[in-house]
Amino acid sequence: MSAPIVFFDIAGPDLGKLNAFYAEVFDWPIAPHPMFPEQSSSVGPVPVISPLPGALRQEQPDHDPQFAKVIYLGVEDITASLAKVGAAGGTVHQPRFEVPGVVVLGMFKDPAGNVMGLVEIKDGKPIVP
Repeated sequence: MSAPIVFFDIAGPDLGKLNAFYAEVFDWPIAPHPMFPEQSSSVGPVPVISPLPGALRQEQPDHDPQFAKVIYLGVEDITASLAKVGAAGGTVHQPRFEVPGVVVLGMFKDPAGNVMGLVEIKDGKPIVP
C-alpha cells in the first residue's frame, strides 16, 4: 500500500493571524492545540478529495523554495475566494487562470507569506476547462 498523507502543517510568525485567516476565508474549524495552546492550533477535520492526487515537479536550483510545496484548496469560485483572501490579510499571487484540459487555478499568499493554491471545483470535483 502507498504511504498516505496523514497531516498538514502551515506555519507563520503570528498564530492568531493564521487562525483568523483560515477560519474566515475557508471556514476551517480551528481550536487551541490541547498540549501547546500558545504555539499551535488544531485544525479540522477538513474535507479532502480521496484519493488525493499530487505532483512532483522539477524546478531550477535557484527557484524560490516558497513554491516548492503548495497545498491546493478546492473552492467553487476562485475570484470570490481571492477577494476574501485579500480582505482577510493575504495577497493574490496569481489571479484565476485556466490550464486547458487540466484545471482552473489561482494562487495566494497567506498573512505569513505561505504560498497556497486554489482549484475551482463543482460538486466536489475539479473543473476541467
